[in-house]
Amino acid sequence: MDAPAGVVYGLIADTTQWPLLMPPSVHVERLDFDGTEDRFQMWVTANGQVKSWFSRRAMDPVARRVEFRQETPAAPALSMGGRWTVEELGANRSRLTLDHDFTVAPGRPDDAAWVGLATDTNSRAELDRIKETAERWTRLDELVLTFEDKIKVQAPPELVYDFLYRVDAWPAHLSHVTRAEVTEDAPGIQHVSTETLGAEGSRQTTEAVRICFPAAYRLVYKETPATPLFAAHTGEWSLFPDETGVTAVSRHSVLLREEAIEMVFGPDADLADARAYVRQTLGRDSTATLAVAAQHAESAVRSL
Repeated sequence: MDAPAGVVYGLIADTTQWPLLMPPSVHVERLDFDGTEDRFQMWVTANGQVKSWFSRRAMDPVARRVEFRQETPAAPALSMGGRWTVEELGANRSRLTLDHDFTVAPGRPDDAAWVGLATDTNSRAELDRIKETAERWTRLDELVLTFEDKIKVQAPPELVYDFLYRVDAWPAHLSHVTRAEVTEDAPGIQHVSTETLGAEGSRQTTEAVRICFPAAYRLVYKETPATPLFAAHTGEWSLFPDETGVTAVSRHSVLLREEAIEMVFGPDADLADARAYVRQTLGRDSTATLAVAAQHAESAVRSL
């Protein structure tokens, strides 16, 4: 790829950014990190399913190599590991290699084929996205946009969380959500399909995977796939109780597709226009959702 080796290594080293950079990655919870040893739990899509596991990584920034091993491989794999290696080919040229090794139960060729297909498909998607992102390294700060909105709620966090969790009920309460369908085949892992109404009257359907953490009052999500303007879009609803109530926060992170700006906004638009539009539209809808969640929770308290 046409990018410095240090830039490529930096994209691989920071697991907290993987949901934006790696198409299969839905969410990463970093558990331990001391600069060279990294332990985390991650949720990914694999052959149409959502899988989760704990991993450990050993990082060598001098050799630009990251070795990884899953502690609890997702079935049907019995073991899974490998390494990322970045080679410097010039000042702005590098080669990235991703190796995997895995095992399945003896005599289970279908399991081996399933894991092989998932690993190969996800690896190619990851390599392609890293190449695409790294080759825009001089513009990356402008292509990534992260922001949050918050409100104060005078109600217990359980009531606010309940509203945010029950997406299927949103069309009855939110004017910008016209349809919402939710399936939860595994506890805490939701597949959500929504249709939303834009300020100009347009309708947009989005698909997302949500990971729910009720004990921590958090819900994280990733659009799958993202809209044409986004290479990736992730978000989080989080609640912070204190002695006066709850602070409800909505957070968005977006990786913009620069080549889609003209198609979406016209020939005279630039990155600044796209960033302003994204901040306004996503922030508006999130704030509206938080306001209704607050009303829902505070009304329940008053009725009690």
